[in-house]
Amino acid sequence: PDLTGYEKFGLGNVKYNISKIHITAIEFPSASISLIPGTGIKLVIGNASLTIDMNWNIRTWMFKDSGRSTVYISKVFVTAIFSTPPDNTGHTSISLTSCRTTSGDIDIKLNGKS
Repeated sequence: PDLTGYEKFGLGNVKYNISKIHITAIEFPSASISLIPGTGIKLVIGNASLTIDMNWNIRTWMFKDSGRSTVYISKVFVTAIFSTPPDNTGHTSISLTSCRTTSGDIDIKLNGKS
């Protein structure tokens, strides 16, 4: 979905809109899944990266600008624990019990009229 809103900075508001958000690349160079007896499943993703392209525009009381942006996020680490209890019918269900995510580097390239 598009992101729209405003932020207050100094003498005025900055209105923004981020649209046409697309993940154009994703890499999982290190991923593992293991069983945790009596609990469920542990998923670990290490050193992942992704590239996101989007359109953006901003407007203040002084100026407005718009353009295209590419965001590259790297050194992403995810650890997730899923529980696998049976549901009311006895079938196995899955639910997220915990999740921890960190990212190391974010590189943002803005291309606009200004």
